[in-house]
Parts: sequence; structure tokens; C-alpha cells
Amino acid sequence: MYLGIDLGTSAVKTVLVDSAQRVIASESRPLATASPRPGYSEQDPAQWVEATFATLDALKATHAGALAVVEGIGLSGQMHGATLLDASARPLRPCILWNDGRSVAECRILEQRWPALRATTGNKAMPGFTAPKLLWIATHEPEVFAATKRVLLPKAYLRLVLTGEAVEDVSDASGSLWLDAARRDWSDAALGATGLSRDHMPRLVEGCAPAATLRSELAQRWGMVRRPTFAGGAGDNPAGAVGIGAIRAETAFISLGTSGALLVPTSRIAANPDRGVHTFCHAIPAMWIQAGAILSAASCLAWISRLFGIAEAELLAPLGSRPLMPSPVSFLPYLAGERTPHDDPVVRGMLDGLSHGTDREAIVQAVLEGVAFALADCRDVLADAGITVAEADAIGGGSRSRFWLSVLASVLNVPIHRFAEGETGAAFGAARLGRLAVTGEAIDAVCTPPRRIETFEPDRVLVDAYAADRLPAWRELYRPRR
Repeated sequence: MYLGIDLGTSAVKTVLVDSAQRVIASESRPLATASPRPGYSEQDPAQWVEATFATLDALKATHAGALAVVEGIGLSGQMHGATLLDASARPLRPCILWNDGRSVAECRILEQRWPALRATTGNKAMPGFTAPKLLWIATHEPEVFAATKRVLLPKAYLRLVLTGEAVEDVSDASGSLWLDAARRDWSDAALGATGLSRDHMPRLVEGCAPAATLRSELAQRWGMVRRPTFAGGAGDNPAGAVGIGAIRAETAFISLGTSGALLVPTSRIAANPDRGVHTFCHAIPAMWIQAGAILSAASCLAWISRLFGIAEAELLAPLGSRPLMPSPVSFLPYLAGERTPHDDPVVRGMLDGLSHGTDREAIVQAVLEGVAFALADCRDVLADAGITVAEADAIGGGSRSRFWLSVLASVLNVPIHRFAEGETGAAFGAARLGRLAVTGEAIDAVCTPPRRIETFEPDRVLVDAYAADRLPAWRELYRPRR
């Protein structure tokens, strides 16, 4: 048996997977995010631990026999968060999350201090990444910075609690701006530019490599026969790629979680940092992922659900399974700023084209189309780096919506494929990494694609309508506000 634990932004999800790669049980617990000031986004690391323990306690209550024989555990995590620890490994403050926009000025300072940043990391300095957050801490909370002895990404902190070992995998680390992406190792120059050294960093491993073992007292708590091995694990999107078998070059996929992304594994770095393309190491050796990332995807649907006071499923039901025509309303999905291609943390969302005749369905469709248009921007900047997307798989909670995937197929003008369990991709991928760390099996033999249950083909009429009218008009709505 193997466990996959996905530390997301809105929830911790844990899946129990058997040797035939069947998910035999899953548990999830919600997480809360605080915004003490506009543009800020933080979480208390203690709730990650509490939620994770709750999922495992629940699995023990319902599947004690299976949990007892778990051999390997993989972790997947929200990327980029800055968890600052003191000399006793206690958090000094809430973790600053990936969608926090406070460090705009620090991004400029970082690139001035270290001109080789883009060439070395494959990324542009953006407020979402970890390194600028440390410069902000040094300026605005100098006593916290002075007391900081270790900086961990969220899942590395969770692993520290579970194992006592400070270890990070290269996929998650490559979203920090401290990693030399080609060498898959910390960059001393990058660390020095933020006043840090390797002593502040966890040990690095590949995602499928053994990293640590579960604490003996926790193994006893959950009735485990032996102390399971932890894999290096992965950031959420690389873990999702492992979960759907996207381990070969050009196997594009779309993540529709709280945030969104269009991601393509590559066997070489094909960076385009000037246009906001992200370069991450993959969770498997000698592979990378090039990605266009948007800060709000399924969270846009959650927002409109709260606004109307109606559950998401009820909002989507009247739309049917596919659009008949584009919505007359346009929506900019920049509720928390945007990354690719604008790198604009202060821009905000917009509904445009409202009239007395606008109904709820038109607004909901516009929200889904706005996210699809933002992913079309990602497609275009990936194309500028020489990466062509001919088809894509969809994962994440948003992949449950047939209407949304139909919209994506026509906006991107490519077939979009759906899996039966697409929303469990990251946790399932983490479980696969846990298995590889224990068995040493061939990666291709374990990381096979799941069965596609449906393919959404582009609708020619909608393709033309989106390309000729709606998408160009939507792009005209963006106005930088810096």
C-alpha cells in the first residue's frame, strides 16, 4: 500500500493506493487562508499538520488494515510558500503563500542584485515565488529575518513534522528562484542575493527518490507495521503530471485547481521568462516542465458561487454540456492579480458587457470563458518558446465540468481529454512517487496514463467566434495599473 498526501491551498487530500494502483480510500480536510491586508495571502502551518493528521486518523478508522501495511508515502504541495523556522524548527510567522502579491518592489531589487536570475532559474522574478518574499521579510520584519534559521516550502515543512528531516524535491524547489534549473541544485548566487546560504535550505532529492522515514511514534499512532519511506515528492502540478502519466516530452495538460496552468513536460529547458513562462524541474530525473500559470481558475467559479449564494453544481447545471454560442459578457479572471503573461500582481478582475438582459447563466459562462482565455494567453507564450500544444489532458476540480472542458476545447482549438479521477491527480501522483521510492521500479512501468473517459473536440463555429471576436475583445480589457 502507498499513501499520497496533497497539501493544497484549500484542502489537504490523502489517498490510499494499492499495488494495482487503485485508489481504495481518500480523505480530505479544508484549509483556511488569511488576507490581513489587500493582496496578502497567508496560512498558519499548524493547520496543515492538523488537517493531515485528521485525514490519516480517518483512514485508520475506516481502513486500518490497509493503512497498517503502507510502505511508501509521497507528498505533493502548493508551491512557492515561504515557511520561516527558528532554531527550534518552529514557524516564526504565518506562511506567505504563492498567490501573495506584496513583494513587487523586491522582485525588481532581486533582478538588479543578480542579473543572471532568469538565465539560471529559467524564470522571471514574480511576487508569487519564494525568494522575493524573503527580501520583503528582511525589509519589513527584520527581527523575523534575523531569527530565521531554515526556509521551507509548505510540503517540506509537513515532511519535517512527519519525519524530522528537512528535505525538498527539485520540482518544488525550482519554484523558489533559488534553484539552478539545469544543474538541479541550489544556486549559491541566488541564495546570496537574498541574504541566505545553503545552511538555510533543506537537502535536495529527486521526486521519486527516498527522502526520509515516518517518525516511529506516528507509525504507531496510525497502526503501521513498519515505518514507511517518504519519497522526495513534487510540487502540485508536477505531481499531477506523474498522476496522469505526463512524463514524456510534449504531453500537455491543463490544471484547473484553485489556480490554473497549461503545462508541457520537456526533455530540455525551453525557457521564455520574459513572457512569464515558468521553468520547473519535473518530479522525475532529466525532465523539466514549461508552464504558463494563472492565479485564479476554479477559484473564479467559487467566487461567483459565493456572490450568487448558489452551489457551484447548481450554477453549472443550466449551462448543459456544451456552449451554443459565446457569452455576450466578458470576464477578466484576475481576482488575485496575474502571472502569465502579464506578471501584474495589482490588476484585478472585471465583468464587462452587462445589460438589463444579462442573466445568471451568461455571467457564469463568461467566468468559465475568461479562465479559458487566460489559458489561451499561456498557450501563445509557450508557442513563442517553440512549444506547440496539439491536445491536452485536464486535471483538477474544474475538470469535472463537461461544459468548461467544451469551452476550453473551442477556445484553444485542440482536443481536451478527461479522466475518470482527474481531480485526484496530484495526490495520486504523490502516491506513485512514494511507490517508486520504495520499489525502484521503472518509471514508465508505474507512471502510466489513466483511461481517458471522454474527449471534447473543438466546435468549428465556436472556434471561429472565439478567435475572431471574443478573445481579441477580451484582451483589450486588460490595462496595467502599476
